Amino acid sequence: MVSGEVSTRILDHIVHLTPPGSLAESVEAFRALGFTVTPGGTHADGLTANALVVFADGIYLELLHFTRPLPAGNTHPWGTKEPGWIDFAFLGNGGTPSVAATINARAAVEGSAARYAAEVRGGRTREDGRVLEWLISAPLPAEGEGKGEVTEVRGRLPFFCGDLTPRKWRVPLEPLSNSEHANTATGIAHVKLLATSEGIQAYAKQLTSVLGVSPRESSGTSFVWELEKQPLHNGAQGGTPVLILSAPTDDEEREHLQARGAGVYELGVALTDASKVGVARTPYGRVVFKAGDGV
Repeated sequence: MVSGEVSTRILDHIVHLTPPGSLAESVEAFRALGFTVTPGGTHADGLTANALVVFADGIYLELLHFTRPLPAGNTHPWGTKEPGWIDFAFLGNGGTPSVAATINARAAVEGSAARYAAEVRGGRTREDGRVLEWLISAPLPAEGEGKGEVTEVRGRLPFFCGDLTPRKWRVPLEPLSNSEHANTATGIAHVKLLATSEGIQAYAKQLTSVLGVSPRESSGTSFVWELEKQPLHNGAQGGTPVLILSAPTDDEEREHLQARGAGVYELGVALTDASKVGVARTPYGRVVFKAGDGV
């Protein structure tokens, strides 16, 4: 990366939604899967609150719920999402250079139709009262799409979260016990997205504009991008996470895509104990426990 440029392929966190008022149940479900869950807080709008699963590689899971049912016609970007993996975030910056402007310039040259909104401020108050602040840049519909498509764009392309307060406040890697898990998880191996076979080429082109690199593997129905490691971590060793985009290959994937549309389908979690590998449910989302860190 050229000095002064901003990286747009550092995975920051993955968002898991459960029904309104169910955060405590979500926490217990993740603990039952062998994860250590740490307190989060309430977002600035008061509509959502979270708890966190922090990994030694510096990436985390955001266990999110709405604090109360939303009224009909709500405009929250996650307000109409079904429970499960609903979105994913990459690491942004403090606003200079602009992540949105960087991606939009790439997309204009590449003709991919990826577009991002200018950065806006957000924040969360932790349970200990500490106030966190950040900048968010989220994907917009492609030119010519209606405003009704906004919520559908979220979860297909990542949003970006750039810290204005120290990231270690937002991602509590200390004490070390926060990132030590009974299931021996060390980090994220992959995030898998699904798309229709008809739409996958255009989707892959958009992701390439967002990430700023071509996929390391590609075929007509599957693409894999290698991401960059989090700069803030607990000394995690091993490979870097990858982003996978695939057309459905079995009935479960076809049913998921038909019910929920394109976007996040599965999370791969790297373990040190190979005896614990396998597939699990959150119960709303699919998790694949994998030995090591690679695909």
